[in-house]
Amino acid sequence: MYSLMIYNLDKDKKTIKVSIAMRKRNTIQRALVFEAVNQLKCHATADEIYEAIVKEHPNISRATVYRNLKQLAETGEIRKMETPGGADRFDHQCHDHYHVKCEKCGRFFDVDMAYISGLEKSIQNNHGFVFTGYDILFRGICPDCQKSSERHDR
Repeated sequence: MYSLMIYNLDKDKKTIKVSIAMRKRNTIQRALVFEAVNQLKCHATADEIYEAIVKEHPNISRATVYRNLKQLAETGEIRKMETPGGADRFDHQCHDHYHVKCEKCGRFFDVDMAYISGLEKSIQNNHGFVFTGYDILFRGICPDCQKSSERHDR
């Protein structure tokens, strides 16, 4: 996206016309971060994404990865999941959907169910909030952890 800003400055009766073209930078680092989120497909943390990228690109900094994750989330190219009591996670799927966290291993998964839009409209608003959305996080035990528990129980 380009935007053009034109300024006319009058300095000592001389008019200076300055044009500045500004563009959201689509850097190689940004592409690497986007690609990592899409390849991992595991609701990875920023640190996990950094570790995946640094294996192939050892000169990339953690700050660069964090900054690009923030920008990608702000532009809606990836989805940032704020998790209570834990690190933020990043999802390659940007549509509204639900997640489940395994209580044993801590991994996150998508929940296969229709998204319920407008759920916040059924809240009795006794505190004066303006509701802007919601996230529902289910808890459970993933199939891998269930199998692991079964093996240990034998």
